[in-house]
Amino acid sequence: MDETDIEKKRLKIFTWHIHGSYLYYLSQGNYDIFIPVTNRKSEGYYGRGETFPFGPNVIEVPAEQVRNMQFDCILFQSEKNYLIDQHEILADWQRQLPRIYVEHNTPEKHPTNTRHVMTDPEVTMVHVTHFNKLMWDSGGIPRVYVIEHGVCIPPVSYQGDIPRGIVVINHIEQRGRITGWDVFEEVRRHVPLDLVGMGTSESGGLGEVLNPQLPEFISHYRFFFNPIRYTSFGLAVCEAMMTGMPVVALATTEYVTVIKDGESGFIDTNIENLINQMNALISDPAKAQRMGENAKKVALEKFGIDRFTDDWETIFRKTIQLNFHEYEKKDSIYQ
Repeated sequence: MDETDIEKKRLKIFTWHIHGSYLYYLSQGNYDIFIPVTNRKSEGYYGRGETFPFGPNVIEVPAEQVRNMQFDCILFQSEKNYLIDQHEILADWQRQLPRIYVEHNTPEKHPTNTRHVMTDPEVTMVHVTHFNKLMWDSGGIPRVYVIEHGVCIPPVSYQGDIPRGIVVINHIEQRGRITGWDVFEEVRRHVPLDLVGMGTSESGGLGEVLNPQLPEFISHYRFFFNPIRYTSFGLAVCEAMMTGMPVVALATTEYVTVIKDGESGFIDTNIENLINQMNALISDPAKAQRMGENAKKVALEKFGIDRFTDDWETIFRKTIQLNFHEYEKKDSIYQ
């Protein structure tokens, strides 16, 4: 295979099923994604599952057969993928293929001084927000990029006919302060809020709403509230903005670069101010609709699915080409 072949061929990407929503949006690109599956359906080995309407380019592979297959690039999506899974499931020669690590999260330990587990200079690092890239210590590896989210939702229009706010976070109470459980509890004493997501029934929520039905479900609420104080930019927020909902969030992480305060929603670190703004949106549906329209314009410009998949395909091909040139250099030494 030469460089021209790399530029033209349809790529075969191997990864694990870690974040279903992200995998679904990633699969909208013009490449094939292979994911391992086992009977136990453990973390990363769920296969396609039944939640997302994956297309034919997401291909299940029995885990024991993975080491016999040809791929163009390996995509790690978690520490477990990088530290454990690759050594259990990939052949030695596959672990020398072009490799990318996509980091979905902010550092869980020290916010600025945490060294990333992936320090291999031959592996490309991709962060999902510029804030994440800023906070992680990547140890000076040469290839560190940002690919911001991209989403595509069914043709749903904002209704706002339910005079309440909606919060969408999985296992919010169990995850505690990082996801803003304490903030949510404080706010819902003063503002009518509903909560959906996995594990929320035990926390006074409505339980899980499957991703394909989520945009229609949330579009009836007056606004979307995100109480998370320290994490990546949530895909649920992108989806809410795409429906035309105003977003209320803490003025932290990447949210300050996306939500324009007073235009497409409200952001603040003062919870009392946010409570007042939420109640104002409940009292003024016309204002909520105007702000939601602005949010949709931002989302269409910033979170388009074509831009997202184009960015990923570019990174895939760039990583493969760099690996190809490095192989040529190493090969020439022994000639």
